[in-house]
Order: sequence, then structure tokens, then C-alpha cells
Amino acid sequence: MQKIKNSGLLLLIVFYAVAGINHFRAPSFYYKIIPPYIPFPVLINFIAGVCEIGFSILLIPPATRRWAAWGIILMLIAFLPVHINMVVNAPLYLSSLKATPLLLWIRLLLLQPLLILWAWVFTEGETIKIKAG
Repeated sequence: MQKIKNSGLLLLIVFYAVAGINHFRAPSFYYKIIPPYIPFPVLINFIAGVCEIGFSILLIPPATRRWAAWGIILMLIAFLPVHINMVVNAPLYLSSLKATPLLLWIRLLLLQPLLILWAWVFTEGETIKIKAG
């Protein structure tokens, strides 16, 4: 079980680091999905990218892992208006992907809770050591 949890932590770190970097690599993708009632989409995208990268880094040391996991959970909750807005405005065309209402409902009702649960696993006080190799 410990190997699964270690692998899950490593994947979580990589997942949020890549997601955060993507906010800077392809910002126009995110500008399109930020609801129009949220001001300063460029700043919001920047903050989201910095938070995702920052939380991924803070997941590494055991001393900050719990706080980083809670930060990810709060961030995912803060992102809910974006996902709800996407469902309301579906279908959306994001690059070459057509995001259908069904796909966006699955993302909102299944994927988001799973991402929250994944981070929640690491809110416990238990120390997990990441080993290279």
C-alpha cells in the first residue's frame, strides 16, 4: 500500500507541476474558459499557474505536504465556477477538442471530486518519503 501511496504522491507532484507550467505555455487556452464575470483573466491565470507549481513543490517536503494538499483542495474548489461556466456554455471548442456537455458534466461531477480526493489523501499527518529509483 505504501508503494501505491508513494507513486500517487509522485504523480500528484508531476501532475500539478505540468498543469501549472501549462498556464504559462498556453495561456490563451485558460483565458477562454475563465468566466466573463471574473475580472482580470490574465492575472487569474498567472495566479493559478503559480499556485499549481508552488503546491507541487510544497508537496515534496513532508513538513509542507499537508498544507500543500489542503491548498490544492481549496484551489480546486475555487476553480468550480470555471467548470460550471464551461458546462453552461457547452459545447466549447478548446483547440482541436470539442468539449461536449456530457464530457464537461463528467469533468465537473466525476473528475473534480476525484482530484479533490487524490489531494485529500495527503492531508494526513503521515510522513511519506519519496525515494529516487
